[in-house]
Amino acid sequence: MSQKDALPIPAAASRDPRSLEILRVWIANGEQHVALAFGMWEEPAAWGLLLADLARHIAEAHAQQDDQVDAEDFLEQLRGGMEAELDGPTDEITGNVQ
Repeated sequence: MSQKDALPIPAAASRDPRSLEILRVWIANGEQHVALAFGMWEEPAAWGLLLADLARHIAEAHAQQDDQVDAEDFLEQLRGGMEAELDGPTDEITGNVQ
């Protein structure tokens, strides 16, 4: 990945000396690749909150980019896709913690 393809670091994260990155996701060779940081939450539900907030950010971003997209409708479709994948995975999780 070239530097020009990297996403910008949010301004608040740049200003906060205690900020930390906890998730990166790439598509490489037609597959999803993930890097995770651990240790900030003991409760699994905290990860659920993060994923829910992330889903809302994705829906809102699509609505901001296309005035034909309703963020709530988008979020419901995203939720449906997520639930379907959780109930019947289309791929096997591989890799390990490093």
